Amino acid sequence: MSGPVPSGSVDLTDCDREPIHQLGLIQPTGFLIAVTADWIILHVSANIGRWLGVEPDDLLGHPLSRVIKGEALHTIRGRLQVAHINGSVERAFGVHLSETTPVCDVAVHLSGSTIVIEAEPSEGEGPQDSGSLLRSMIARVQNSRGFDGFCREAARQMRALTGFDRVMVYRFDPDGAGEVIAESAVHGIGSFLGQRYPASDIPQQARRLYERNWLRCIADVNAPPVPVVPTLDPLGQPLDLSLSLLRSVSLIHVEYLRNMGVNASLSVSILRHGKLWGLFACHHRHARSLSFERRTTAELFGQMVSLLLEGREREQESQQEAQARRAHVRIMSMLADSESPMDSLVTFAAELRTLIECDGFACCIDGQLHMEGETPTREETLGVMRFLHRTPPSKVYVTDELGAVHPPARDFTERACGLLAIPVSRTPRDYLVFFRKEMIRTVTWGGDPSKPAQYGPNGPRLTPRKSFEAWKETVHGRSKPWSELDERNAESLRVTLLEVVLRLADVAGRTRKEATERQELLIAELNHRVRNILSLVRALVRQSESGAETVQQFAAIVAGRIEALARAHDQITADNWGPASLRALIAAEIGAYLTAKSERVRLTGPEVLLAPQAFSVFALVVHELTTNSAKYGALSDSSGWVEADWSIDEGGRLLIDWQENGGPPVRAPSRTGFGTTVIERSVPHDLQGEAEVTYALSGLRARFMIPAQYVTVAASLPDSARRSLSVPAADFSIGGPVLLLEDNMIIAMATEDVLLSFNASRVNTAAGVRHALRLIDEDPPVVGVLDINLGSETSLAVAERLRELGIPFVFATGYGESAAVPERFADVPVLKKPYGSDQVVQVLASVMG
Repeated sequence: MSGPVPSGSVDLTDCDREPIHQLGLIQPTGFLIAVTADWIILHVSANIGRWLGVEPDDLLGHPLSRVIKGEALHTIRGRLQVAHINGSVERAFGVHLSETTPVCDVAVHLSGSTIVIEAEPSEGEGPQDSGSLLRSMIARVQNSRGFDGFCREAARQMRALTGFDRVMVYRFDPDGAGEVIAESAVHGIGSFLGQRYPASDIPQQARRLYERNWLRCIADVNAPPVPVVPTLDPLGQPLDLSLSLLRSVSLIHVEYLRNMGVNASLSVSILRHGKLWGLFACHHRHARSLSFERRTTAELFGQMVSLLLEGREREQESQQEAQARRAHVRIMSMLADSESPMDSLVTFAAELRTLIECDGFACCIDGQLHMEGETPTREETLGVMRFLHRTPPSKVYVTDELGAVHPPARDFTERACGLLAIPVSRTPRDYLVFFRKEMIRTVTWGGDPSKPAQYGPNGPRLTPRKSFEAWKETVHGRSKPWSELDERNAESLRVTLLEVVLRLADVAGRTRKEATERQELLIAELNHRVRNILSLVRALVRQSESGAETVQQFAAIVAGRIEALARAHDQITADNWGPASLRALIAAEIGAYLTAKSERVRLTGPEVLLAPQAFSVFALVVHELTTNSAKYGALSDSSGWVEADWSIDEGGRLLIDWQENGGPPVRAPSRTGFGTTVIERSVPHDLQGEAEVTYALSGLRARFMIPAQYVTVAASLPDSARRSLSVPAADFSIGGPVLLLEDNMIIAMATEDVLLSFNASRVNTAAGVRHALRLIDEDPPVVGVLDINLGSETSLAVAERLRELGIPFVFATGYGESAAVPERFADVPVLKKPYGSDQVVQVLASVMG
């Protein structure tokens, strides 16, 4: 912080007055030139001579074309046009500024009427295909589940892109404080997850800059900054560096980072509706420089995450609202069945507490008080009710600091500090009251947020706090705040109770009457079904007489057919785990009526499986067809037979033809009973298929069409449609850390997911040999997966080290059979890319025993 500060004890809120956008300093990783609208040099960074070979005094006041080639100027002018339209910073990569200057990446933007040009040497180490990399990163974030998973995956992807030791998703609360809600960090660095930081840690003017400039990078906090000369323009104004990519930071922020043990940082804004929602905060324990191209990819990733964020937050809110609606519906359903809905609110207290989260609940109906959970005493609660009588009668009353408006409540804050009251009647005043107790030790700060800062060693300015250890704040006199969703749920419940509950008794009466009518209908249908079953048993007994010579044979035949009928009913009622065979369904149903001659049933058609929904529906249809045939049709005597034929048409639909032959003459039924309704209407109604029944004199014929989505040809499935796929080495578990040496980030992340799925405790990923050797010393793995070829080096040195330590490992390669593996490693298994999870676990199991 610059400028004088008043004497005495002060805190970090004084930092809000520091003009950090006008410090007149840039980082030494590049240089800056500011020109007028007619391209006359107005400012330069003091290190300009190092880059262009011309000192500042020889440049100021001269045209920019004196030191920049015409082709480079053309490129810069083109990017400036886009920056002028978008009001942003535009970049150009690999620009040849002059004959003596190295190839540079250039950023250009407008600061008022001044054109600001910044350049850094082009490192050429950015992603070769930034678009493909960004698409892959965004796809992984989009595929994550839930809001928390979204934030965790976003942090993980940002760390993979930037290579920083720690990447945090830092969300700002309405009061300005921030909280780390997601984190991805290297092993052993510790965690800041869940910690909060006071609003003063990021001053207001810094937040405004984060809204204007998406990206902020500090390559080395210990590098001396470079001044911009001259400090003031001819009008006496400093250069505004709000959009500068090289802008240096204030001394207090540098000291703040040092106190955290951070030597390089990167911040990428996360905006919602154009306002600062949070940050990707990236920290590294050593100096770390990122190329313009990779920083640009990080910035684009931050912008894409910002666009996806609102949808995820809306999704989370929708899930909470859906859960609340379900609880609301359950409560209303229970009230509807009650003789006295208002009195039954006491009985449904547990359900009410699931609708609105609370620690205690009180219900006062007609002067009768019911309490449960953590609440004030009875006398104290009656005092709260008298207090509520003074509130508006038709509004939900909410406070998270009851003692501030009702002084007697200060005596029971440990039991009830927050209150949400729902009036459920006007006269007398009846209430549902939800209590929340005092929130104690629920805020974890990254250091004491209220500790005043002291004068530092660099003159009259502030020094930030040095401790960032987790610090628990004891909050007195306040409860957990009631959310907007809590208030909406309460208002919805209030309206329902006042405007609907009074009519629920009438609705319940009508519902009970309708239920009685439905019950009578079901009893009639049950009677019909029982009579059918008795008729079938009698028919079985009669038809079995001819085939039995002894009583024992007769009993065996009857028992077998009854068991076949039972198996058919089992197929109808069983819980189907997958598609089931149509042929088996028909055979099971009709098997109960076969005589000794099996040719009475002729089934022709391919082996087809029906989805569970279609199977259960068509099972009822076949049962009714079979029942009718056994009672009145082809199977009712000894001469008839049934032909069931099916096929698949061009659209994948299943066509089924049921034809009865040789039985007694058939006449259409005089009335439409339950069985006829099932045959003619089940398939069209439940499956949106087709059904046609013809009562020909020679025999009943029925034709059905089942849509393709319910049909599977058995030949396209595994041997057993119900058998799950085998998992290689199902009992295999890694059970410890794994070293993954892979120079391709996308392959590394995919392999990491596979290793974690087989219970690796963590995966330490390295892209080079030096990093891998350091990881082995810091966190010895139980197994290693080593890519043989790493571009400019191989992984053989790492393999030697693992072998010395007796740690098993496998190689991975994209060279297939031609991979060059030294003879001394001929016994090491090799994973050939592309490989899947089965291959990974098989080779790991082979080396880990």
